[in-house]
Amino acid sequence: MNTCYIFGALDTEIVDFNPQENDLIIAADGGYSTLKKLNIKPDLVVGDFDSLGEAPKNETVIKHPIKKDDTDTLLAVKIGLEKGYKTFVIYGAVGGRLDHTVATIQTATFVAENGGIAYIYDGNHTVTAIKNSSINFKANAKGYISIFALSGIAKGVTIKGLLYELNDAEITPSFPIGVSNEFISKESEISVKDGVLTIIFEGTHNLIK
Repeated sequence: MNTCYIFGALDTEIVDFNPQENDLIIAADGGYSTLKKLNIKPDLVVGDFDSLGEAPKNETVIKHPIKKDDTDTLLAVKIGLEKGYKTFVIYGAVGGRLDHTVATIQTATFVAENGGIAYIYDGNHTVTAIKNSSINFKANAKGYISIFALSGIAKGVTIKGLLYELNDAEITPSFPIGVSNEFISKESEISVKDGVLTIIFEGTHNLIK
């Protein structure tokens, strides 16, 4: 399946960025500077350009007004969805302003609610969200993984192959029961029958089967 890669501002080195033919690369405003440092040419540059100061020259640019409802990252995601992409890898867009970080985490839910999946990588961790579905991790995954119901009650949550398991449980937005679980060198699975789960884990999306 083809992937839409979206770059926000990111100070850290990109891990395992290997786009294939027919993948889409979008720079979201300040993410254009990240791509320039990496000598990667985007297919599109999107945003209001309050971070860059001006729209880049000699690029395909979609410019939006500063006064708008969507973040630059969400604008890029909507373009990807319109073009038929269902898998999104977003580099950066978290770790700076706290409100923008929360907005980007909400964007993962937006993608899940529109039938896709987004992986948001900040240099150390990945954030993703699933709706009424499951996600599987390889046995070589290491470190912490946390599961939250941030957008409402999640019903029928089952966790297998992690340090702490659940079976057909209910998770609510007001109690962080899923924080600080751990990979234990086993293949693992997280599923939800009804609702959205936000999942944060150490490493990149390449740990997913």
